[in-house]
Amino acid sequence: MITDYKKFDLFGKSFLQKMVIEPPYRYDFPVEERACFLYVLNGDMHYRFKGNETQIPTNHSLLLNCIESGKQIQSTQERQVGEVVILTFHPEILKQVYQRELPAIVQPSNTISNQSSSTINNDFLIQKYIEGLLFYFENPSLVSDEILVLKMKEIILLLSQTRESDNIQVILSQLFSPTKFTFKQIIAAHLFSPINVEELAQKTNLSVSSFKREFKKLYNDSPANYIKAKRLEKAAELLLASDQRISDIAFDCGFNDLANFTKSFHDKFGVSPTHYRIEKDK
Repeated sequence: MITDYKKFDLFGKSFLQKMVIEPPYRYDFPVEERACFLYVLNGDMHYRFKGNETQIPTNHSLLLNCIESGKQIQSTQERQVGEVVILTFHPEILKQVYQRELPAIVQPSNTISNQSSSTINNDFLIQKYIEGLLFYFENPSLVSDEILVLKMKEIILLLSQTRESDNIQVILSQLFSPTKFTFKQIIAAHLFSPINVEELAQKTNLSVSSFKREFKKLYNDSPANYIKAKRLEKAAELLLASDQRISDIAFDCGFNDLANFTKSFHDKFGVSPTHYRIEKDK
């Protein structure tokens, strides 16, 4: 139940919202061409989509696009009052604000991913930005379109500087270039990247359990077994085809730990990477 609600529109569309919420609470995001940045001022919330659940603690935030249905947030505490600020990015408003050229973070991404949401950790600069917005909610007479345009540009700049900026670019760029990649395209693109199953599932926009089921159906193997086998096969090829250092080959094939690579290689081929190279050169 919403007990307090304040909103500012920019060019006729909702831009800033602040809500105080009493549990139990659930909000289903409407399917629209827009993205939402949600900041939790008080209370913990859960974000749910396709069977995947993510907790958003106080002073943390979430960015998501609303192109697909089934996205929702809900309160996690039965008695704790929640308070959230939501900023909405409409593609037509972004084009109007950035008349010459859209900022890089909303331009098409080179990353092959269908990821549509990303949590953002407790970022100090974003926290201070939100504190600044609270001043305007308490003093609405000072708000103008010019102020709101500045606040939009400021949050876009801050998002581009977070550790999650690559994921944010994927999410925002989908508003302008809604390319959908197949499951196999995403697997192939990240096969040799140092990425774990959870991160790979995010890029396919599936929960880990749904990702594993789809993977098994398409490849008749578990993600861990299949990916390790492909990485080792590539490493074996590079050992024979190049003079690269073994540590560089391991890294290029997605292994962060040389000892783990050496053991996995020996388990598969019966010899160490060094002896594999020597024996094949004879």
